Amino acid sequence: MAIEVQSTSDVSTTYIKLLVYGQAGAGKTTLIKTLPNPIICSAEGGLLSIKDADLPFIKVGSMTDLRDAYLWLVDNGSKYESVALDSISEIAEVVLNHEKKQAKDPRQAYGAMQEQMTDLIRAFRDLPMHVYMTAKLEKMTDETGKILYAPSMPGNKTGQQLPYFFDELLALRVEKDSDGNIWHGLKCKGDSAWQAKDRSGSLNEWEEPDLGKLIKKIGGA
Repeated sequence: MAIEVQSTSDVSTTYIKLLVYGQAGAGKTTLIKTLPNPIICSAEGGLLSIKDADLPFIKVGSMTDLRDAYLWLVDNGSKYESVALDSISEIAEVVLNHEKKQAKDPRQAYGAMQEQMTDLIRAFRDLPMHVYMTAKLEKMTDETGKILYAPSMPGNKTGQQLPYFFDELLALRVEKDSDGNIWHGLKCKGDSAWQAKDRSGSLNEWEEPDLGKLIKKIGGA
């Protein structure tokens, strides 16, 4: 077999794969409006915040719906530049509830859910377009009593794997400044409390909540 040696400088950043997590009402769904030419797969039914944007969406109520949406995007996705899954936390809960009805042992249900979600996330991530997934916020306490924040998924193993699927794992934070004014920001670098990562190395610790600008900054199309 012939071996072709390549250079890392030629690695393409055409399509960016992002996961953003945050508390309810932080604006994860609203961020979809900042994506380049998006289509939405919505499992939450919370699209009222972007009603004014007149964006196309596919309603997802089951794993079958999501598989059908994926196959449709494989054939028709070229007319869009981005796809948003809102949210994978909700989708995982739908899958888990379905599996619990099928399995006698709850452990089997969690295992089946994890396998399906892993395959699903990989499949959507590898579509030739920008991929944006949202997740709920999980607040945890470690053995020392320290509070930790991370994306929420049913089943510890599924949540632990999430960061490895994405180029960018970002926390959408809602904070107050010294004058009491509320501001929204994307935390792009992890610390001892918040899970985050920037595989591109192009982002600052804090960035404006605009995914289109982030994609350009990273070097995506």
